[in-house]
Amino acid sequence: MLPRLTLVLGGARSGKSELAERLVLNNGQPAVYLATAEVYDKEMRSRIDAHLARRGPLWRTIEAPLNVAGPLAAATDQEVVLLDCATLWLSNHMLAGSDLAAEGAALVTALRGCRAPVVVVSNEVGQGIVPENKLARAFRDAQGRLNQQIAAAADLAVLTVAGLPLVLKGRMPG
Repeated sequence: MLPRLTLVLGGARSGKSELAERLVLNNGQPAVYLATAEVYDKEMRSRIDAHLARRGPLWRTIEAPLNVAGPLAAATDQEVVLLDCATLWLSNHMLAGSDLAAEGAALVTALRGCRAPVVVVSNEVGQGIVPENKLARAFRDAQGRLNQQIAAAADLAVLTVAGLPLVLKGRMPG
C-alpha cells in the first residue's frame, strides 16, 4: 500500500517515471495521471506520445500544466494520483511569471490535503555544474527548494539512478 505522499526523484532518463507508474499501478486502485508537460515542438510531442503509449488505457489523464491543486482536491480516496512532473510544472510557472515560492507552498498544501495517495515525479537538477546564465541558475535553485519542500512533506522519497531505486526516506511498499 502506498503512503499518502511519495516523491520519486532522478536525473534525465533515470527511470523515475517508470518507477512512479509501477508504484501507482501496484496499488490496485484507479490511476490518475496529472500531466504537466506542454507541447511546444515536435520533440516534446514525441516524448508525450511515448509516455501515453507506455501507460496505455489503465490511466485517466488530466492535463494540468499550471493548476494541479484543482485535480488534487477533486481526487478521491479510491484513486491514486501520479503528478508527472514537478519540474515541468515549476518551469511552466517560471515562464508564466508566477511567484514561485507561493506556488510551491500552495502545491505542498494541495499535496498534503489530497484524499488520494499521490506520487510526485521530479528531476534532481542540482548535481551538475553551476549554470552559466541567470535564468538557469534561478530555475536550478527553485527546483532544489521545491524538491526539499515536497521531500519534507513526503512519507516516502526515492532517488532513481540508472533505473535503480534508492530509498531516501520511508519504506517501499510490497
